[in-house]
Amino acid sequence: MVSERCKLAVKAELRKLNLHFVFVDLGEVEVMETLSVNEIEMLKAGLNASGLELMDNKRSILIERIKSVIIEMVHHSDEVIKVNFSDYLSEKLQHDYTYLSNLFSEVQGTTIEQFIILHKVERIKELIIYDELNITEIAWKMNYSSVAHLSNQFKKVTGLSPSHFKQLKNKRRTPIEEVGNSGAQLNSKNSI
Repeated sequence: MVSERCKLAVKAELRKLNLHFVFVDLGEVEVMETLSVNEIEMLKAGLNASGLELMDNKRSILIERIKSVIIEMVHHSDEVIKVNFSDYLSEKLQHDYTYLSNLFSEVQGTTIEQFIILHKVERIKELIIYDELNITEIAWKMNYSSVAHLSNQFKKVTGLSPSHFKQLKNKRRTPIEEVGNSGAQLNSKNSI
């Protein structure tokens, strides 16, 4: 579950089954009732019809929580990102970063670092399209050490410089749900 629309879809499915939820967050749901096998199957079917999946595997759940934390931090936080992502993930998920990193790479076939870079580039595209901040302000907001660092990373992912991207008439962006699942890949020399 990686967007507000997903959260709304989950809430709707829970209401259809007359289930009361304590909270529905990105990648997590807590319901008041103990679900029967039949209710779980009905919930799975309803979520699948919406393009979502009910996960009961602890590893899969943790992977989704990692993705959700990254997406929340990169796309939905208005605060300037001035933290070390590895420390932030470890603290937020209460697991050692090495464990999180190894699990993510094993299951996703890409590193957390690459996943973060892809999402940061999508956020940078969004900020460029909004045209409210200049590249220097975007670099600061996205926690890059310099405009050159942002530009190099942006070009490695998109093949375009940020200024060239800004000039394009057709400013295509990737939906958040698709970032890191397929398409643009990075080599291991990239850094955040």
